[in-house]
Amino acid sequence: MEHAFWHSRWTKKEIGFHEGSVNRYLHDYWPDIAGNTSQTVLVPLCGKSQDMWWLHDRGHPVMGIELSAIACKDFFEEAESKAFVQPRQPFTRYSHDDLELWCGDFFQLVPDDVRNVRLVYDRAALIALPPAMRKEYAEHLTAILPEQTSMLLITLDYDNDEVKGPPFNVSDDEVYRLYLSGFDIKRLTSNKLDKDHPFMTRKGLEHATESVFILKRKA
Repeated sequence: MEHAFWHSRWTKKEIGFHEGSVNRYLHDYWPDIAGNTSQTVLVPLCGKSQDMWWLHDRGHPVMGIELSAIACKDFFEEAESKAFVQPRQPFTRYSHDDLELWCGDFFQLVPDDVRNVRLVYDRAALIALPPAMRKEYAEHLTAILPEQTSMLLITLDYDNDEVKGPPFNVSDDEVYRLYLSGFDIKRLTSNKLDKDHPFMTRKGLEHATESVFILKRKA
């Protein structure tokens, strides 16, 4: 899962992982994590997800992290919104009001970058990574996040003998292994995907399950 892999996927528009509408779990469960607050939301490995506009429209400052400049440009162009671009190192920042996409390597983030973050939305970051990188990702995210941060996490679990990711299968047990040392974890729901779901038909799968978690930093 080198950088070149993801740059190639975006260049070739092989982005079956992209959802063209707001995720239903975000819509249903975001109030459980955010309440009536308008705190800053971190969206790791965000792509050009419409979920970020949904969060922004509800008053949240949004900070998306994305490796691909194509994704960052498409995100604003497809919404017919002009972005102010600030080339910096190690991230180029695309901003519109208080919605920012930081284009660069997630692992270059440091605690000061996310000092204002109090909420995290992960629909497609953890499941985008193979096992070894998931451990590194979870450790880095835990290390940089401020205290009193909560996260809405959506995972996908399937028989990895049937098909290879991305998106990769992440079991409930793995979520606990990765995050239990730093977070209190509550699973909100778990649902089997319909056989006619685009992911099922695209991958030729018989069974797959989505799970939704709330994670809250331990004191």
